[in-house]
Amino acid sequence: MKPIQVALTLLLAVILTQCSSFTKEIDLLVLNGKIVTVDNQLNISEGFAVNDGKIVAVGTKEELLKKYTAEKSVDLKGRYVYPGLIDAHCHFYGYGMNLKNADLTGTKSFEEIIEILKKHYQQFPSEWVLGRGWDQNDWEIKEFPSKEKLDEAFPDVPVFIRRIDGHGAIANSEALRRAGITKETRIQGGDLILNKGELTGVLIDNAMGLVGMVIPNNSREEIAMGLLQAQENCFEVGLTAVFDAGLGKGVIELMDSLHKSGELKIRVNAWISPTEENFERFMYQGVYETDRLKVCAIKLFADGALGSRGAKLIEPYSDDPGNSGLLVSDQESLLDKCKLAYKYGYQVNTHCIGDSANRLMLHIYAEVLKEKNDRRWRIEHSQVIHPNDFQLFGKYSIIPSIQPTHATSDMYWARDRLGPERVKGAYAYKQLLEQTGWLPNGSDFPVEKINPLYGFYAAVARKDLKGFPENGYQTENALSREEALKGMTIWAAKSGFEETRFGSIEPGKFADFIILEEDLMSMDIDKVPAIKIISTYIQGEKVYSRE
Repeated sequence: MKPIQVALTLLLAVILTQCSSFTKEIDLLVLNGKIVTVDNQLNISEGFAVNDGKIVAVGTKEELLKKYTAEKSVDLKGRYVYPGLIDAHCHFYGYGMNLKNADLTGTKSFEEIIEILKKHYQQFPSEWVLGRGWDQNDWEIKEFPSKEKLDEAFPDVPVFIRRIDGHGAIANSEALRRAGITKETRIQGGDLILNKGELTGVLIDNAMGLVGMVIPNNSREEIAMGLLQAQENCFEVGLTAVFDAGLGKGVIELMDSLHKSGELKIRVNAWISPTEENFERFMYQGVYETDRLKVCAIKLFADGALGSRGAKLIEPYSDDPGNSGLLVSDQESLLDKCKLAYKYGYQVNTHCIGDSANRLMLHIYAEVLKEKNDRRWRIEHSQVIHPNDFQLFGKYSIIPSIQPTHATSDMYWARDRLGPERVKGAYAYKQLLEQTGWLPNGSDFPVEKINPLYGFYAAVARKDLKGFPENGYQTENALSREEALKGMTIWAAKSGFEETRFGSIEPGKFADFIILEEDLMSMDIDKVPAIKIISTYIQGEKVYSRE
């Protein structure tokens, strides 16, 4: 070969080598859209590239096509992409188990509940009749029911139906009998409601556990089926990660097994319930983490719920002057568990509704944490805060974990419970945000609906799904759209030490994202609850599609 031909051949080889180095083969290109990245700012890009389940680049269509070729591509056709939504406080396992029980949400009377239970039992006959979702505050007569009508409808079958918040329930006589409950029964951190010295069947907080102990356990297969159905429902509303607030060893291990088999794809940040079995399996061993499961937190309970008057208040309830609620755990036990978690590097996330419970846990956290820190200990709900106590969140780097739909669910009767002055420190999300500069946003489902966009709407508009009240509820504590979105993406991830793995569309993070027709940042806010998710992706895999 002549020297000039050799030179040309070598030059061509160099050019081809360089060209091939400019276009890397990857798994997925997402193009022609408006990508809301939700990093430090709400940046907008045209597309991004995905390989091995992670985002490798974000940029313009031109930039991406110069660098990458892909097996698959998604043409967004101008649609909007957001990071996968995260529920920073829910009960994913509990929701899955509830799917087979009677749904009592939205019922307007105890009589309606009886009819639903009868139909449910006819359709799904079982040893126990179980249900959840009733709320006496929605009834014309806003009083706790009594078991007589349950006894009449189910004289020989045990019935146990939980209140919407999970902090109250009513059992019929057969259920009480099986649990060994009499009018003389007493339990710390719980209450049995009596009328004229006789049991009504209404059980508050820890008293419910007396019945719970005798209800047959679900089988492994039933739990797996519930988890997988719950997953499908989450994908449909754009959830790609859930923080499950309080689980036992067996359920966490089953989730881990289902993740590893590929059946369970949703990410779970699992908080352990405070049992010695959980401590030995998880906390004493340190943080447990896979691509889709993380165990690094303990869930504690300080008090009950406001709707059932179990929330612990500094002063008595305005509509029940002889009652200031109750603590479901004693102070010494709470402090001991916090010290133990601190020793083993675990996060502590404590349910606190009333101002007394919030004050107690803020001071316990302060005693253990001592100063500003990055432990990210959380107060779950942070629902009623005394004016003097807000500053403790910032002083000790304590994270207020909020559920915006609680405000719009409770607003009809919260003033009655708390009075006109004390209610100003309730559902004070903006004021809480000012203490720490960020806060996670969850739903607490199945206490509330599973759809995270309902929480976005409630946080911004401070209205219920019917648009009430017209001008919003206590709007001085509304969040901006950017704050609400961060609360269910990057801030939610950060609240569980997950922000380097997901929560925004950035290189190096898992490719968890959703596709929408409209822009949450600019559309009519009152239309947000009606939005339907077009597609949901986890690690670049489409796990849900409406199309």
